[in-house]
Amino acid sequence: MADSLVIVESPAKAKTIGKYLGSKYIVKASMGHVRDLPKSQIGVEVENDFSPKYITIRGKGSVLKELKDASKKVKKIYLAADPDREGEAIAWHLAHVLDLDQTESCRVVFNEITKQAVKDAFKTPRKINMDLVNAQQARRILDRLVGYKISPLLWKKVKKGLSAGRVQSVAVKIILDRENEISAFVPEEYWSITARLTTKGTPFEAKFYQYKGEKLELTNEQQVQTILQGIEGANFSVAEVKEKERLRHPAAPFTTSSLQQEAARKLNFRAAKTMSVAQQLYEGVDLGKEGTVGLITYMRTDSTRIAASAQEEAKDYIQAKYGESYVPESPRQYSKKAAGAQDAHEAIRPTSALRDPDSVKAFTSRDQYRLYKLIWERFMASQMASAVLDTMSVDIAAGESVFRAVGSKIRFHGFMKVYVEGNDDGTTEDDKFLPPMQAGDALEIHEIEPKQHFTQPPPRYTEARLVKTLEELGIGRPSTYAPTLETIQKRGYVAIEEKKFVPTELGELINEQMEQYFPEILDVEFTAHMEGDLDHVEEGSEDWVRVLGEFYKTFEQRLEVAEEEMKEIEIEDEVSDEICEKCGKPMVYKLGRFGKFLACSGFPDCRNTKPIIKDIGVTCPKCKEGHVVERRSKKGRIFYGCDRYPECDFVSWDKPSPKPCPNCGSLLVEKRNKQGGKLQCTACDFTEQIEDQDDDSIED
Repeated sequence: MADSLVIVESPAKAKTIGKYLGSKYIVKASMGHVRDLPKSQIGVEVENDFSPKYITIRGKGSVLKELKDASKKVKKIYLAADPDREGEAIAWHLAHVLDLDQTESCRVVFNEITKQAVKDAFKTPRKINMDLVNAQQARRILDRLVGYKISPLLWKKVKKGLSAGRVQSVAVKIILDRENEISAFVPEEYWSITARLTTKGTPFEAKFYQYKGEKLELTNEQQVQTILQGIEGANFSVAEVKEKERLRHPAAPFTTSSLQQEAARKLNFRAAKTMSVAQQLYEGVDLGKEGTVGLITYMRTDSTRIAASAQEEAKDYIQAKYGESYVPESPRQYSKKAAGAQDAHEAIRPTSALRDPDSVKAFTSRDQYRLYKLIWERFMASQMASAVLDTMSVDIAAGESVFRAVGSKIRFHGFMKVYVEGNDDGTTEDDKFLPPMQAGDALEIHEIEPKQHFTQPPPRYTEARLVKTLEELGIGRPSTYAPTLETIQKRGYVAIEEKKFVPTELGELINEQMEQYFPEILDVEFTAHMEGDLDHVEEGSEDWVRVLGEFYKTFEQRLEVAEEEMKEIEIEDEVSDEICEKCGKPMVYKLGRFGKFLACSGFPDCRNTKPIIKDIGVTCPKCKEGHVVERRSKKGRIFYGCDRYPECDFVSWDKPSPKPCPNCGSLLVEKRNKQGGKLQCTACDFTEQIEDQDDDSIED
């Protein structure tokens, strides 16, 4: 007979914990929150110290009945929701609905779902931490006040279905500001001169560096011609060789933000997908004979701290697998860098360093395995010795000009044996090797190539770049990044084009109104300061009612002004040239989650919609009559098909090329990865390199 009830959030977590606790414990899942503010009203009594009105969430009645029935059969109830503000609030709500004595120690928390961590947690239960609860309440009420006060105003003045929020509004502004930077950008001309040389039969490249002893930036063709004339017929010889040792240190273990960024770069995961798969790994995976085990520590964290026991286990593994030289002299410590980082939990790491990716591959899905492998490798590399590189800088004299070649080679791989961090532009850091040279060596010239370039505007934000920017600015917290990005797309404030965020006209319009009437909401420093105040509430050094009161004082005044002065704006749909085949009325352009689409202007009488067809200028290779057009799947992923569908069923995930294969005349398609792009024949072995996009590729 069980004598204790344990309540967690999810069935998967309940299954894992139940296995560790044994028959004396009943483990049930609350399926997340059981109470929340009502959807039909604001649910906050502003005049009564912002007192919230909580109600049972629709559909949770049966869950609560099951929990109440189970609670009557046991002597003790433990609340084991996740170890963060949200988890503490869930525990507090459960304590209320189950009439628990909150002075009792009923709360258990663990950073990882392993047998030892769970058993240790139940040895030291604590009281519900009201500072954590109040911090969550303050955020929830703050977001409710902003959303439920501004949104109806936007419905009335602009359009039904709009919303505003503290973090989402700032995110849209950041995207808009970048778009304005791009629009205002004026390209500047610059040139490079590359010398392709050979020493003792080994080719290498050097770039123009100096002219008449001064470093010279080439900004026009006249300068280039002067340099070319000066080196015409000149001998190229090695003037100076500099060699030195350079240490390269590993990246810190993952935080929520850095995991989302790296999963985007290396696995093509969207932020929401990364968090969903990480949740599965945290809650537990059935490993056969070993049973269900939580594979990673808690995945919502801004800390890079690692437990000493985990470091010791990693050290033993590294020493046994790679040797003593791969172990650093002392365990690595990483300082928190993000603005306002709380350091409440450890970094994201495997629950056991000894459980390498290959050992779990057979028990995990493809996505689970890939994300676990990324987390395991990042953690192990973070505990390894630095890599040692030999760098070489060679100055080459040619008349009055100097060219410079720079290269390096790995002397000791260190952590690079396991893992190397990706870059925001989707590239990898390839080491350029230079042949041995010494001063006085004569070099053979193969080619001198002058090339004109133009400076490029800053890139649009991908999900990875935007998450990184929000973290650096102190906007939002680990749990908010993924839902924020989802919300601004669902509302139609931004669209995704070529996997980058582009603001829509609606986004610009809402941002304009917000900037005029609610500047504090869009102010990055104000929003970051508010996040800091919420953190102080969590620490117990700030009163949550006072924080809300300070904010609401100005906010209420802004609302009154906006109510009176904001003008009604009518957004007219852009009419297309297409006619609805169902009712004969013109089709208009509408904006959806995945960009623009066509809808009948006769809505709601006619609900006909269809995608905007983009012809890519390629004749269908299957029927030879239709044209290949760009389409989107139900999940928003781009693919290519014949415009005669369903008469012709040609389809391709890869973009077809307008030119045929020069070898066999068959269809060429574009293939892209992190190392670049190429055209590949669909019938023979022909391939051809193409210029790749400057892009973080992110799948749906």
